[in-house]
Amino acid sequence: MYASVLDEEALRYRQRRGLLASEERMALLVMRVSGAAHGRYYFPQAAGVGLSYNPYVWHGDIDPRAGLVRLVFGLGTRAVDRSDDDYTRLVALNAVARRPEASFEEACDHSQRRMDCLDLQSGSLVALPFTDVIAEPDGLPLDLYLTRTEQGQPWITFDALLAETPVAADLRQMLKLLEEAFAQPVDIEFALNFLADGTYRIHLLQCRTFQIRREGSLPEKEDGRELQRLLAAHGAVIGVSRQQRLSRIIYVVREEYAKLPEQARYEVARVIGQLCRKHPEADRGLMLIGPGRWGTSSPSLGIPVRFTEISHAAAVCEVVAMHERLIPDVSLGTHFFNDLVEHDMLYVAYFPQKAGNQVDAAWFERQASQLVAELPEAAALAVVIRVIDCGGPAAPTVWLRADTTKQDAGLFLEV
Repeated sequence: MYASVLDEEALRYRQRRGLLASEERMALLVMRVSGAAHGRYYFPQAAGVGLSYNPYVWHGDIDPRAGLVRLVFGLGTRAVDRSDDDYTRLVALNAVARRPEASFEEACDHSQRRMDCLDLQSGSLVALPFTDVIAEPDGLPLDLYLTRTEQGQPWITFDALLAETPVAADLRQMLKLLEEAFAQPVDIEFALNFLADGTYRIHLLQCRTFQIRREGSLPEKEDGRELQRLLAAHGAVIGVSRQQRLSRIIYVVREEYAKLPEQARYEVARVIGQLCRKHPEADRGLMLIGPGRWGTSSPSLGIPVRFTEISHAAAVCEVVAMHERLIPDVSLGTHFFNDLVEHDMLYVAYFPQKAGNQVDAAWFERQASQLVAELPEAAALAVVIRVIDCGGPAAPTVWLRADTTKQDAGLFLEV
C-alpha cells in the first residue's frame, strides 16, 4: 500500500503542487460499512455513485446540470468497480423515468443480476446472484427495488424507489449543495437504507471534485513541441472527461466503406473485432473512428460490430455521415449505449457539417497501417481499415482530450 505514494500519477500531482521536496506520508482511512445484517449477509439496501454534472446525456429531456447516479442493490463496490458481466441502473436526476432502454424487456436485459455483500460466516466480500441473497424474507422493502413479471420473476429496476419516494430529489439537492460548496462539479459515493418506520437515511461516504482524468500531461507549445489538431468534435461527447495518449487508432475510411456491398461490411466488422480482441485489455489506449453507428444491426447505417468485439477500446468516434445521401442517427438511446457506460468507454460523435468540427482525414489515410501485418488474410480490406500504432519509437504520438462539461473532444499530434 505504501508503494502507491510512488505511483506516477501521485508524483505528478505532488509536482504540480510543489510538494516533491516534502516528506512522503501515507494515511490509512478505516470506514464503517453502511448497512445491516440480513441473515448470513451484510449489505446496504442500495448504494452507488453520484455526479453533480451528468456526462451521459442520452435524451433531450435530460438536464446535465441536474446530475446523475449509478444505483446498485447491495454494496456500492459494484457501481464503483465496474463488472463486465453485469449492469447498474443509470438515473438522470431530473428525468428518473427516462431510461436508455426502449422497452421493459431491454431494461431487464440490462439490469443487475449479482450483488456484492459481506458474508458474515466467512468474513469475506462475495458476489452472489441477488435472488440467492433475498431468498429468505427478513423485512427488506423489496418492492422498492424489484419489479416482477407476470410470471413472478424479479428484476432489479429501482422503479418504485425513484417514482414513489423523494430519494432522487434528495440526491439531486445533496449534489447541488456539495457542488456549490466546492465551487465545481463533484462526484460522490453513497449508501441508502430504509428503517423499520419507513424513513430512510442516505449516507455520504465520499465526495471529491469531478475532474478530467489525466493519464499523462499533454505537452504545451512552450515545451518545444507544437500540437497539430487531427480531429475537433463539438457536441455529443459522452462519458468521463479524460486526457491520455493513444496507443492505437483503428480508422475506417468513410468513402471506401460506403462503396462496399452489405456482406463485405460484415467482414469489416469481424476484422475489427479480431483486431480489438488482440489488443491487450490492460492497455486503455485504443480508439475506434468510423462512419455511422458502431454496433448497428443494419450495415447501411454503420459498422455492425458486436459490443463484445470492441470492449477493449477506450473510446469510439462515430462520424455522422455515410455518404452524400445518408446521415444516420448516432447511438444514443440504444442498448449499445449501456455497454459504453458500463465499460467506461468515451463516446464522441463527429458531425462533419457542424461549425468548428474538423478532421484531417488525409493524415489518417497516409499513415502506415498494421492491418496486413496483424491479419494477412484481411489484406483485401487494407484500403478500408487503417490500423495506426501511436507512441512507439518510430510512430506518431497522438493525444486524446475530451471535456464532457464543455462537450468538446479532440485528437492532437505532437510535431
